[in-house]
Amino acid sequence: MATLQSLALASPVSHSFLNQPRSLSGIPSWVAHRSANSQFNGQSLQVAQSRISPTGWNSKRCSPIVMMVKPKIQFIQGTDEQTIPDVRLTKSRDGTNGMAIFRFDQPSVFDSSSEVGDITGFYMIDEEGVLQSVDVNAKFVNGKPAGIEAKYIMRTPREWDRFMRFMERYSNENGLQFIKK
Repeated sequence: MATLQSLALASPVSHSFLNQPRSLSGIPSWVAHRSANSQFNGQSLQVAQSRISPTGWNSKRCSPIVMMVKPKIQFIQGTDEQTIPDVRLTKSRDGTNGMAIFRFDQPSVFDSSSEVGDITGFYMIDEEGVLQSVDVNAKFVNGKPAGIEAKYIMRTPREWDRFMRFMERYSNENGLQFIKK
């Protein structure tokens, strides 16, 4: 298993998340906030109403509720992309920035875009929020849409770590395998 130090010393690091059978043995141990042990299965959560005393929070009866969001990708807000992409990652030698390139062959957004609207960007959504990019290009073959390539640029180590947390959740949910090249 590679360490963060050995990754930083190599010439530009390249990683891939490929559509493979579910296997997490290749995901590096330095990725923060692992969610592999999550019990979330995408079912709706129903919370009974509780009464809060007029004097404030009653810690014996109420506790904060953490909502889990199934990780997803969208090109049109509110419409989940069903096609699983191939993802290529590169990271600078000093680890300060990187880029992810997502390639979708025959994405489902082409089927639904006439019904729900135009592609407005690239949105990666999970329990922490939304990562987004407007660097989205469609590929056409003989005048018909064939694929989409979206790029997401990370300019700081913090952005890189946040992206890797999203990718870990997304890969766990969709059976992607991490391969270091």
